[in-house]
Amino acid sequence: MRVNRRMTATVATAAVLGLTLAACGGDTGGEGGGEGGGSQVEVFTWWAAGSEKAGLDALVGEFENQHPDIEFVNGAVAGGAGSAAKDLLQTRLQAQDPPDTFQAHAGMELQDYIDAAQIEDVSDLYDEFGLTDAFPADLVDRLSTEDGAIYSVPSNVHRANVVWANPTVLEENDIDPEAQYADLDAWIADLEKLEAAGVTPLSVGTTWTQVHLLETVLLAGLGAEAYTGLWDGSTDWEGDEVTSALEDFETLMNFTNDDRDGLDWPEATQMVIDGNAAFNVMGDWAVAAFEEQDKELGTDFTATPVPGTDGTFDFLADSFTLPVGAPDAEGAKAWLETVGSLEGQVAFNKAKGSIPARTDADPAEFSEYQQGAIESFANDTIVSSLAHGAATPVATLNAFSDATSKFTTGASDLAGYQSELAAAAAG
Repeated sequence: MRVNRRMTATVATAAVLGLTLAACGGDTGGEGGGEGGGSQVEVFTWWAAGSEKAGLDALVGEFENQHPDIEFVNGAVAGGAGSAAKDLLQTRLQAQDPPDTFQAHAGMELQDYIDAAQIEDVSDLYDEFGLTDAFPADLVDRLSTEDGAIYSVPSNVHRANVVWANPTVLEENDIDPEAQYADLDAWIADLEKLEAAGVTPLSVGTTWTQVHLLETVLLAGLGAEAYTGLWDGSTDWEGDEVTSALEDFETLMNFTNDDRDGLDWPEATQMVIDGNAAFNVMGDWAVAAFEEQDKELGTDFTATPVPGTDGTFDFLADSFTLPVGAPDAEGAKAWLETVGSLEGQVAFNKAKGSIPARTDADPAEFSEYQQGAIESFANDTIVSSLAHGAATPVATLNAFSDATSKFTTGASDLAGYQSELAAAAAG
């Protein structure tokens, strides 16, 4: 029997309590998923609010244009950075009750699903849909395993290393809103000036947003090559360069809001929009939050690379999979076709604030910020995001998050924090 997918909230509660999902699981279906003939598709995401939901709605509109005979079933689960959705998803996968397709960050986040044989190789769909030529070669390389398999279709590309600022707050405190900081030290000098004036220099939210800040500080302190070495083992987590970067992270955290652990990214970003903080480090999904409130780039807000990371694009991408045993595999393939299509990517990214993974989208169709991001993605050095699944498997990221929470709440010192990060990276 298949779970009634119109009752998402009820199913979520039952999953958390460990009740009847196993008994109601779908047939694993073997290679290629289940036996559904394309009558519907349950799409499991964490896009339940704000610009993320707007992007999903736009993508659904294009899906309905391309596949009018297939019913879209919204399996969205709310929760910061997808934590609640991922927990429920894992429960369902273990109970052999997969959705037809689910959202996951492209890159190493998929490795756990691959190792558990929970998702299918979709490289044949790349040939069928013409995606190999549509996506840039280095992106296809990042999506591919060592044996050439590909396990997801990206809907977009996001940049993580962006600092957002309120020019009015800066001007009121004699700080040039057009200042280009060469490094973190130069930025910290202005953060000190803001703090002395009684202004919150840097807004941040709950643990995952702190890990997001951490990765950009590591990137600024180490540079692109050594930062990448953190994930392939060529950079020593116990080394002096990492210690220095962690000291910078500690300094930046001292400039943040006291209520940070009770906020998610929209609330932390809103502090900058409202003029209650000067700066915020967040991925470029934040641009939609500014634009939704009729804020103009360059006038009401600025967006620049995190100091010390200019010329580097800290990459992540949302993508969709084909689960093993998908109850309606044909519906899932239809969804993947729309996700990878030019029309789907344009509709989705115009609403969400990210940029298309495809190279044939017309930059003129996108906002000023997005046009700059498209240019940067094409020309900058690309590195993989820690906080958003591109650099490490889920278990490693969870260990990083636990260590960061301990450190930022005062439960460990810097030396202990560095040791815990090194242990997490070593697995």
